[in-house]
Amino acid sequence: MGSMSIWHWVIVLVVVMLIFGTKKIGSIGGDLGKAVKGFKDGVKGEEDKANAEPGATTTTTTTTQQVADKSTIDVETREKTRH
Repeated sequence: MGSMSIWHWVIVLVVVMLIFGTKKIGSIGGDLGKAVKGFKDGVKGEEDKANAEPGATTTTTTTTQQVADKSTIDVETREKTRH
């Protein structure tokens, strides 16, 4: 009684799929994957900044990407540098 068996998890999974639907669960998974990828890219960018020379001035521009989700807005970012 204290532990959850595989059948308990199967029932929970079926109930969640009935409530949210497979399309909604799939889009949540896709959004989570994009968020993790963005986080990894951000951490990688911070490591690149730390390894850069202190006196060098750089301007970073991101490229726009094709996005399947039409509610996402792509923007171009630039890093401010002091002269």
